Amino acid sequence: MQKIDNITGFHRYIFNLKLKIHVFLSFLPELFRGRITLKRFILFVKRMLFFLSKLQHNKFIRIGGKTKIDLYIPGYPSKAFLTACKKFIQFDDKMPCTTVLISVTSACMYNCSHCYQKHDKGKDIQIDLLTDVVKNLQNMGIAFFNIEGGEPFLVYERLKKVCTSIDERSEIWINSTGVGITKERLLELKKMNVTAIMFSMHNSNQGIFNKFMGSDSAWETFESSVHMCHEADMAVAINTCLLKEDFYNNQFEKIMEKAKELNVSLVQLIKPKPTGGWLGKENLEFTKDDIKYIKSKVWQYNSKKEFEKYPSIFAQIIEESEDVFGCTAGGIDRFYINAKGDVQPCEFLNISFGNISEECFELIYNKMRNCFDWGGDCNLCEKYSKDIYKLYKKHNSASLPLSPVLSKQIYTSWNRGNKTELYEKLEKLQ
Repeated sequence: MQKIDNITGFHRYIFNLKLKIHVFLSFLPELFRGRITLKRFILFVKRMLFFLSKLQHNKFIRIGGKTKIDLYIPGYPSKAFLTACKKFIQFDDKMPCTTVLISVTSACMYNCSHCYQKHDKGKDIQIDLLTDVVKNLQNMGIAFFNIEGGEPFLVYERLKKVCTSIDERSEIWINSTGVGITKERLLELKKMNVTAIMFSMHNSNQGIFNKFMGSDSAWETFESSVHMCHEADMAVAINTCLLKEDFYNNQFEKIMEKAKELNVSLVQLIKPKPTGGWLGKENLEFTKDDIKYIKSKVWQYNSKKEFEKYPSIFAQIIEESEDVFGCTAGGIDRFYINAKGDVQPCEFLNISFGNISEECFELIYNKMRNCFDWGGDCNLCEKYSKDIYKLYKKHNSASLPLSPVLSKQIYTSWNRGNKTELYEKLEKLQ
């Protein structure tokens, strides 16, 4: 079982200092070799310090000798962490994207009502085409690969091919329901630079969990898979998508208790989105008071002494706020490639800029990046879900995301809001 330690108090202060010194010394040779001017090196350091200041609300957690300061930032120290840092040394062009979510299959044993892939119908893309794109992405600066399905372990050979095409310049996490996991497969994946398996747990009650997943054996599969991960010395994380009422009826606390019991390293708290199976769904909104209340709960678990032994929480409701990152979709920090090969700004935004089986990936990616120059304070997946739903219904679309032609009707007329403080300041530091 992986040893998991939360870094708090004086140890956190020392860790922050060590990290900053290490990054400074790691990139100093770029200055000596003449690859960057003194002015830009100083600006790079300022960018890094400002970016790191935006992460101090997180509970830092050491997993297997590497420390996670944010879910989508590779553990420190590692080559993958330094890959992520290279984002801030880019001055002559857009800062590169550092995270991608890739679906290797749409196959799944379950039928979750909220699934953002609910209507993603079509044949899985040729695996060699996908691995070619993955290799290209790593050369472009992707530091964190989040690989999922459907259920990726149902197509284990496809999963392996993707993982083996990624070297230690990047960190790999795999999302799974647990179906198809074996200890032998986990041990094999550990040799391929896979850091953790992330499971979905949207309720702590076994009966409700099974009903939600659409299978009487879902809970048993989940728990046994977690235990296999521990036996294989593979880190475990969970994601949980909770409705507003779950923060008022103690369900959130029950999930955290169960996560602690299962020796989970971290919990990703996903904000419900009107996307996929919930596209067009009403009553998902959180009021300002709700958001304030939820943030206070997350702060308690991440900061207070009595919750020190609980998993670290990385909450979208905080990360997407305008005073942290805002919306970083579209390759600003992250984007999504679904199982059919559609390039989407993120998994929750059901539009496509093109399909890698039909067009050159670089052309699709650059077209997307032209729409996403900076991080904004508007959550596009929420603001434009009704418009996407109307087009989906009007044209009797067979699947999601919307075709590139229909998608263009969305992104050519939308308003992304204002730049967040982070990206506005990063842009000025040039």
